[in-house]
Amino acid sequence: MNTLTLANTIPGFIWAYRLRPGETKPERLPDDIDRSTLFGADGFLWLHLNLVDARVPAFLEDAPGLNEAARIALTTHETHATITVDEQMLFGTLVDFQRDFAHNTHDIGWLHFALTDRLLITTRLQPLRSLDRTRVLIEKNAARFSNPVDIFELIVVEFQRTLISVVIEISEELNGIEDFVHGNTSRDERTKLPPIRRTIVRLHRHLRTVLSLMRHAAASDDEEMPLGFEDVAARLTGRLEAVEHDVYALQERARLLHEEIDSKLASEINRHLYILSIMTAFLLPPTLVTGFFGMNTSGLPLAGGGSGTGYAVGFIIASMLLAWWLLKRVNIL
Repeated sequence: MNTLTLANTIPGFIWAYRLRPGETKPERLPDDIDRSTLFGADGFLWLHLNLVDARVPAFLEDAPGLNEAARIALTTHETHATITVDEQMLFGTLVDFQRDFAHNTHDIGWLHFALTDRLLITTRLQPLRSLDRTRVLIEKNAARFSNPVDIFELIVVEFQRTLISVVIEISEELNGIEDFVHGNTSRDERTKLPPIRRTIVRLHRHLRTVLSLMRHAAASDDEEMPLGFEDVAARLTGRLEAVEHDVYALQERARLLHEEIDSKLASEINRHLYILSIMTAFLLPPTLVTGFFGMNTSGLPLAGGGSGTGYAVGFIIASMLLAWWLLKRVNIL
């Protein structure tokens, strides 16, 4: 007998809920529940596990209703989105946002899942924002969930809502950068914009991937997909397409803002070069005068009189006035 079957607790256990149609409260299962009771009772089960525990793959080896591909999808550490429909099962990896102990982050996380008609198993490495809100909503009203695909839909919906909140947060950050870029301030915002642009690009890339996968899954044979998934996929595709337009608009806005910052920087550099050129034009004639009178040669003018220095200063001032007149004449000043 598998030694894991005799363990006191489920490895990597985070939570487990059993939901029965018509009941308003889910049954929260303990981590030391018997394996046969966990997978064999009535209703349907949502089991959430932490992949940090290395015993999770062995625990899922003989989980009922899962084939080898689904078990691999649940225990993989790959970081790209996948959705597979096979034998009336749905399994793969979804993108989400990590949640820190103190606050939410914009860091990407990955949710692995496998769904059958009576079972939803999810696994992850880091805490995820969408899952916690899904759990709260299930505890508030379990009656709205009649099968595991309803929980799957809620997880993706919460991811979409998280995306909207992230878009709003990034929009506020871009607003702050724009205020400094277009205002009369010398603050340099170039260091703040690149991390924001990287976040937006990653979001857009992963969102496009999930959208494409959802469309392909919805186009699978009716005999292969879980009951009710076709309608769920259509609703989720519509939601994700709406937020995809917002993320794309945010990406374009960040790009234009980056170009604006580069343009402002180039204008500032040109202004500095202009000032430097004017100073050079003013100082070049006096430099020639001082260079001429500084030569250690015989017969130098004004070398024998007592007012030579005064004349030299006069020549310097005259050369500067001449340079100023010439610059005005050619419309440089």
